[in-house]
Amino acid sequence: MKLKENYYWLLSIVPILFIVWYVFNKQEKQPIRMLPYYGKKLHNKEKDTIYHLVKSFSFINQYNETVTDETVKNKIYVTDFFFTTCQSICPIMSSQLERVYDEFNNAEEIMILSHTVSPEEDSVNVLMNYAKLHGIKDRKWLFLTGDKKQLYDMARKSYLLNMEEGNGDENDFIHTQNFALIDKEKHLRGFYDGTDSLDVTRLIADIKLLQEEYAYKK
Repeated sequence: MKLKENYYWLLSIVPILFIVWYVFNKQEKQPIRMLPYYGKKLHNKEKDTIYHLVKSFSFINQYNETVTDETVKNKIYVTDFFFTTCQSICPIMSSQLERVYDEFNNAEEIMILSHTVSPEEDSVNVLMNYAKLHGIKDRKWLFLTGDKKQLYDMARKSYLLNMEEGNGDENDFIHTQNFALIDKEKHLRGFYDGTDSLDVTRLIADIKLLQEEYAYKK
């Protein structure tokens, strides 16, 4: 009789142990923190929060291919603005982006988009040579050129990397050392000083946090 009671007791405790195991493992996969959302927030009629979105775009990369927002669909990516003849902050920024590229070279969901602010000088061939200079032979790090006004609008209005007024004409010029981190839904999730190695280390850590966030949501 006692043996039978022990048997039923064991049967009753198994579901409890399973629940404890499930909760523990669920918590183990939860990110230590969630990255914030940047940019102006709106609310719809249902009072849901609508976060700032990167708008649609169309540029040309170093392979003379058209790159649009569809190219980075379901991707986490880092973006910056530079020009190939820059001798001050741009070489430092590109070197720091090499760290990001090397860290996530085997992660299909991670990309880098570098936009020229001098499209009149940085042709497709020039961008290809610049990519080769940094050892880039794939399509995980794309160097983009195109219409100057659209490039500058993206920097100011979509990526919020430059707050100075300008209309993208021949007298307009953007020179910023900042990187932006964009999630799979086109939201801005972080800003970083591309000339500061410690801040780029923070960027790498935040990308990993974002990966954990998506894994947890699944």
